[in-house]
Amino acid sequence: MSASTRFGAMLAIAAQVLWGLFPIYWNLLGQMATTHLVAHRILWAFVFSLLIAAVRFFFSDVSRRAALLAALRDRRTWITYGTAGALVATNWLAFLWAVNHDRVLFSSLGYYINPLFNVLLGVLVLGERLSGLRWFAITLAAVGVTVMALAGGEVPWVSFVMASSFALYALVKKKAKLDALNGLLIETTVLLLPTLVFLACVQPAGSGVFGGVDATTKGLLVFGGLLTITPLALFAGAAHRAPLSLLGILQYIGPTLQFAVGAFYFGEPLSTAALIGFAFVWTGVAVFLLPRRSIDARWQRAELVAGRANAKRG
Repeated sequence: MSASTRFGAMLAIAAQVLWGLFPIYWNLLGQMATTHLVAHRILWAFVFSLLIAAVRFFFSDVSRRAALLAALRDRRTWITYGTAGALVATNWLAFLWAVNHDRVLFSSLGYYINPLFNVLLGVLVLGERLSGLRWFAITLAAVGVTVMALAGGEVPWVSFVMASSFALYALVKKKAKLDALNGLLIETTVLLLPTLVFLACVQPAGSGVFGGVDATTKGLLVFGGLLTITPLALFAGAAHRAPLSLLGILQYIGPTLQFAVGAFYFGEPLSTAALIGFAFVWTGVAVFLLPRRSIDARWQRAELVAGRANAKRG
């Protein structure tokens, strides 16, 4: 492993650790309504993204400035990032709801099954082909979710909202041309006006921008914006240095930490049925991450042999 790859892996691990520990931070603001938290997250992520973008623009060369300005003049850029912004806001809303309603385990489940949603969207929307092994992995995860829903008497809808919104977000971003930080600036810019309107509407009730909160809470809300963009910056740096196969494996650090936070830090109930459900999901993820070429080839050979055997029986 080269020095650049190792540094990229370190950046990716740091990003995943931050994402994994996010529930602890946002739980400190659990006394606030989820919609207010999302509004503040958008507002302060915009502020810090704007500051960073201004510094980067100042120190960029002429060609990069021209490329950025050309992208900003393109109507498709705003449509793409406007759609992405709505999807990421939905994801943040679901995540913060899960944190504030003692559903951190469901939050981790959402991020576990997110890659499987990505694959399904690739099949359904992009027409990509899926091997039998990958279908098997998705089936295992589906069985796990079903077990948890039936045993717990509660459909993990927040997990589905988180997984589907982020999978659609990734699909939309496939058409995006800007890097992660500039992209987040455009996304939050599109969301800024409705966010300010919302905060202005709740201001008379004393719960506007900083209504009815102490200095510590104000500091946490502002710092939440910086905390939002930091792992994105780390992951963007990792994506330029580490191979996607390595990043794909490291992405499960985040939901694993969230699972540990929910089960052991917050003490959310973890029944035997829930453990069995998670075991199916983890097995599906493990199968999904197996070396693709060699395993898929073996799986296809097994399917071919089974097909020949069935033909002989017929």
